[in-house]
Amino acid sequence: MIKNIIFDFGDIFIDLDKSATARAMVQHGFNKITDELQQLFESYEKGLVTTPQFLATVGALFPNASEQELIAAWNAILLDFPKERLVFLEQLAKEKRYRLFLLSNTNELHIEEVKQKMGNDFERFKNCFERFYLSHEIKLRKPDTEIFGFVLKENGLEAQETFFIDDTQENVEAAARLGIKVWHLQVGRQDIVQLNQFLP
Repeated sequence: MIKNIIFDFGDIFIDLDKSATARAMVQHGFNKITDELQQLFESYEKGLVTTPQFLATVGALFPNASEQELIAAWNAILLDFPKERLVFLEQLAKEKRYRLFLLSNTNELHIEEVKQKMGNDFERFKNCFERFYLSHEIKLRKPDTEIFGFVLKENGLEAQETFFIDDTQENVEAAARLGIKVWHLQVGRQDIVQLNQFLP
């Protein structure tokens, strides 16, 4: 019996354009994700690099881009948060049938942009969850199994009573290895408002 639901954020609640940052950076000389950039992005997502350090490092790699251009390109991935998803989540929280948690690979620049874009709706969204875990705050990121173990242990959750929703295959596979029930949501074909159809 499912008692707990852990939700991803991007492409579950807020729509993303995952190639937007790369497209925006082409004019500044970007052509591919190097190992150096990948390592930097993951470190920033885990909060191991501060925002000023992140911007300085990227700025050194792309010196013809201003800091504001770098920030705009970095945040270009973030699209809209459809209202019906927020209404659905608030109703789910109100029913109190499940303990609700958010677990997101989210860096500081992105969450600040989300707060600006959502305005008062951000607090409505955050208040639906018992705990609101962002990778840069807890120094862990998906798909590392440690992050799932951390959430289970900190909240006294049993893996077999927990349902995890994410749009990324490797993330749901990592959760499933711990015995967590999972839904690999297919973006564009499925929507979080269909949750009841996928609950085990």
